[in-house]
Amino acid sequence: MKWTYDWLKDYLKTDADASRVADTLTCIGLEVEDLIEPVAPIAAKIVECVAHENSDHLHVLKVDDGSGKLRQVVCGAPNARVGLISALAKPGCIIEGHEIQSGKLRGVLSDGMMCSGRELGINDDHSGIIELPEDTKIGAPIINTETVFDAGITPNRPDYLAVRGIARDLAASGLGEYIESKDEILSPVSGTRKVNIKTDKCPVYQFCEIHDIKIGSSSSAIKSRLAAIGINPKNAPIDTTNYICYDMAQPMHCFDADEIQGDITVRDAEKGEKFTDLFGNEHELSDTDVVIADEKGILALAGVVGGARGMTTDNTKNIILESAYFNPVSVRKTSKRIGVSTDSSYRYERGIDPTITGIALSKAAKIIMKACGGKIVGTEIGGEIPQETRAISYSPELFKKKTGIDMDASTQREILKSLGFEIKEKGNAWTIIPTPARVDIEIPENIVSDLIRIYGYENIAKIAKHQASDSATHKDFYIGIKKELAARGLNEAKAYGFGDSKIEELLSDKPVIKIANPIINNMDTARNGLLGTMLGFVSENEKRGYPDLDMFELSTVFDGDMPGQQHTQICIVRTGNNSPRHWQHRNRETDIYDVKADLIALMHGQNFTVSSDNPPRWAHPFRYGVIMQGRKKIAEFGELSPIVARALKIKTRVNIAIVDDVDNLPCARKSHEPKLSEFQPITRDFAFIVDSDMPAEKLTGAALSADSRITNVVVFDSFDLQDGKKSIAFTITITPMENMSDDDLQKLQDAVIKNVEKKCNAQIRDK
Repeated sequence: MKWTYDWLKDYLKTDADASRVADTLTCIGLEVEDLIEPVAPIAAKIVECVAHENSDHLHVLKVDDGSGKLRQVVCGAPNARVGLISALAKPGCIIEGHEIQSGKLRGVLSDGMMCSGRELGINDDHSGIIELPEDTKIGAPIINTETVFDAGITPNRPDYLAVRGIARDLAASGLGEYIESKDEILSPVSGTRKVNIKTDKCPVYQFCEIHDIKIGSSSSAIKSRLAAIGINPKNAPIDTTNYICYDMAQPMHCFDADEIQGDITVRDAEKGEKFTDLFGNEHELSDTDVVIADEKGILALAGVVGGARGMTTDNTKNIILESAYFNPVSVRKTSKRIGVSTDSSYRYERGIDPTITGIALSKAAKIIMKACGGKIVGTEIGGEIPQETRAISYSPELFKKKTGIDMDASTQREILKSLGFEIKEKGNAWTIIPTPARVDIEIPENIVSDLIRIYGYENIAKIAKHQASDSATHKDFYIGIKKELAARGLNEAKAYGFGDSKIEELLSDKPVIKIANPIINNMDTARNGLLGTMLGFVSENEKRGYPDLDMFELSTVFDGDMPGQQHTQICIVRTGNNSPRHWQHRNRETDIYDVKADLIALMHGQNFTVSSDNPPRWAHPFRYGVIMQGRKKIAEFGELSPIVARALKIKTRVNIAIVDDVDNLPCARKSHEPKLSEFQPITRDFAFIVDSDMPAEKLTGAALSADSRITNVVVFDSFDLQDGKKSIAFTITITPMENMSDDDLQKLQDAVIKNVEKKCNAQIRDK
């Protein structure tokens, strides 16, 4: 988003310089990426003019620009002559949206450009370079140039795509006074055309028809502002629609009324329908697109681009000026599908103020008629202007609950009103109605965020430091978990909170949370797990020759599309060899026991059992395990299924561990901190006969769950017997919290035998 300083002052009364404005905007959430102070064209006198040896119309000039050294410029103007004082654009000047650079023309260096009146935006004369009075001071600026701001707009703040939206935030931050614009709408004029809306993707469509205009140039202010931000001025109708797009964030379009047959219809496109845009490109449409059409055919692709037929030219006498609101998702899908992005689609797809179509139409019509004359012969509105329905319940006490900082209710009220919000109060119960331009305000937490950024993060930090107690501590268990995993040689991965629906369906049967307006096609979900993006990292690294990876991600995953339907998950991935090749030792390929060890480290010595039942889609059917505490599933680990690996084009063996909910880990639950015992541990050995296909871990799990005082179970012997049986022997470690008698110990041993025999179809071995 670009705008000029003088443009901003249409809506902001301030004495702050451009640098301070840029710093303030960055502090309140709009990052100003560049502050451009253009080089102004200056007066220069031609002291030498000779014909270009490789051209029949170019001249090579030597000009005095006041620097004391003559500058060489190649010029094609017929009125170039010795003694003429004209305008010189030195390298760095922006002329009609293009930066002037030094370069060769027909083999001769040209260190600048001599300018016509039209190129300077002074008049419409382009027959030659401008002729300035003889008393003009050499080297003096010819026109005033304004500082240009260039800012990056985040998707959640479409109100920043309007100059007046930026001014409102600056005023709220205390940098000046917001100048309320005199918003008006056109008086109804009965005309011969109507508008028919036949799609639910266009709530409102307005137009006015203006006849007997004489196409001319825009005012010098509009032309200079558009040129400064890189838009080449053309004529008043086209310039006005571009100007309103940046001024109010309301995209508009201007049709040649004489080319339109009958009424205007807004409808869904027919699948396979063809459309040629104003750039001459033909597109095959989908039935998800929205078009603006007349009786003859399509005039424009709604919200994206106008058509070749009906576009305004210098010969246009009558125009139809449209102003509408289109569904953001529909516009984005169309723009992405056909590969066309315009200033219009950029705004519609982020969500514009739906209530200003009539206001923008009135302002644009008046600007055009002031420059070109004409008379409004008809106005029409289809549908209804959407009404503001948001009413957010809020309490001033919420600010302290969310931030820990006291901000009195009067300060909160003052900030919210300065942002244009309406407040209805009943004691501490407030109902807040945001300004329609702030489409990002949906929940109370959005209001808290706005209060923080306008009040000033630097002020919050000072207050927080002053109020903090020396004894206050902040325990972030997640940071502790990250440190533990990093200490085990794992690198932290960071990814977007989006997923690919095709990969998520391949990995699990969890619900897929679709996004209505995805950034790109393969980020179309609010991810329901971390594994998909981690496998994407594995695939990309493998392609680039880096198959040895040890990494983890701890982040949020989503269970639904409503607030609170989310939790924090850990995903660990180890691939390739466990260490680089080295002459002192032999490395080995990582396996599932490496990721199992990572999980055991996070258990902090707590009891657990391991099961291998019901492997998920992502897991190898015979190389998978689940860590359990009682009936609660704590984590799972395994090797990536060959079917999934093949689908994702991964050749390396991938070993995976997943903690589906971090809060289930003992290290994230204070109540599960291990207790130390003052009594000596006791060990007992057991041997059981079981079926040959019985996993040893099932026996040890059954033994561990027999009594809470059993803290460890280790298998020390196993051998096959006849008739499909085998013997498994293990040692249990008992950590008593109080003195145990022989009877207590015997009861515990009997409980172990009973539990193992019942759960594992086992028989205690006597010998």
